[in-house]
Amino acid sequence: MPPGPLMIIGGAEDKLRRPTILREFVDASGGAEARIAVIPTASSLGDAVVEVYDAVFRKLGAAEVVPVRPESREDAHDADLVARLHGATGIFMTGGNQLKLSSIISGTPLGEAIHEAHRDGVVVAGTSAGASIQSSHMVAFGGPGATPKQRMTQVAAGLGLLESAVIDQHFDQRNRYGRLLMIVAQSPQLLGIGVDEDTAAVVTESDGRQLLRVSGRGSVTIFDPARMVTNAYEAQRSSPLLASGVTLHVLPEGATYDLTARELLPQQWAVDPEDEAELAEAQHDMRQMARDIAAGDASPAALRRRLARTRSRLQPHRQDGDDR
Repeated sequence: MPPGPLMIIGGAEDKLRRPTILREFVDASGGAEARIAVIPTASSLGDAVVEVYDAVFRKLGAAEVVPVRPESREDAHDADLVARLHGATGIFMTGGNQLKLSSIISGTPLGEAIHEAHRDGVVVAGTSAGASIQSSHMVAFGGPGATPKQRMTQVAAGLGLLESAVIDQHFDQRNRYGRLLMIVAQSPQLLGIGVDEDTAAVVTESDGRQLLRVSGRGSVTIFDPARMVTNAYEAQRSSPLLASGVTLHVLPEGATYDLTARELLPQQWAVDPEDEAELAEAQHDMRQMARDIAAGDASPAALRRRLARTRSRLQPHRQDGDDR
């Protein structure tokens, strides 16, 4: 069995009007049979944040929502608390302080239970802080800015569900380009992944390949520093860093990136079956018209009637979905 999907959410996901990402999480967790464990440790809001996600997940059809809230490393060793993850079909880590979350659960039985659940096919999702902790390396804290500068951020160890990567969130909204570039300049073996708000990087594994698919209204930005030239090893204090040769990918919804091969996959466009049938019929009419014209055995009136029928079939599609 392949590991379960990772849903890396950039924060501020829509919970009311169009909860597309959270609906995808509930559906992936089993829909009406979903048993979701919520880990709110990163948040300072405590039980209130659990109540919000409990209400959202149940409204979206989940059967059960279970809070798992360690507040210390001792709690994360508690067998009864760890047992709450058993039988979960989805695990969701809320936003807040990612360093607090990492300090409490990384390297504990609870952290290992999350790894075990992931290996067994359980969906693991996290928003904001809960997104950052999923990678092997994690932004602990740091300021905004588009220019990478020495010491502008600090890195800590994450859970390592996604290896050889560092994840940042609220990426475009909080202008975090510089700090992610600083990290990959200092550690060019890491892939830098920045996720916008109300956007998810959904990572699945198949045949030994890890694929990242983008869902939501924003983008996922990837910095591949494999061929980077940098002066990070000698730059002083807070000076700007040299970062040349970084491969940049900005991926909107529907784009898929091969994390294993580090390359963008061709876009697959889905066509509605009803639209496909009507377009095929229209194409047939147009080809017949071309044959009639070439043969010279169709009257102008007959050609006009056939063209009018073709246009009438295509017109509703233009009104509904074509903005040109």
